[in-house]
Amino acid sequence: MSTVIYGLLEEEKQRNIEMLEMHKKEIGLLPKGAVVAQKINGGTYYYLRYRKGEKVMSEYLGNNEALIAETRKKVAKRKHLENIIKRLKLEYKQICKIVKD
Repeated sequence: MSTVIYGLLEEEKQRNIEMLEMHKKEIGLLPKGAVVAQKINGGTYYYLRYRKGEKVMSEYLGNNEALIAETRKKVAKRKHLENIIKRLKLEYKQICKIVKD
């Protein structure tokens, strides 16, 4: 294999590792789960639901629309980053196969 191509693949592999670490740190700061609305006695109450081991946890968000919107935005960003991480891991595997690392 050409040393230029090999060098480029090694650089891409290192970039891939750095991006994985960066996205993993960012995910650690974002909430997991989903924002759900629950009707109780004619009122709508919002919760952040997520799994913690075997249990399903619910955090009350209240009726503050700004907080609910911000939480939804953060959850969506987390899901987007999780998809990016999946693609980066696949890309890393492919690079390792090519450079036989």
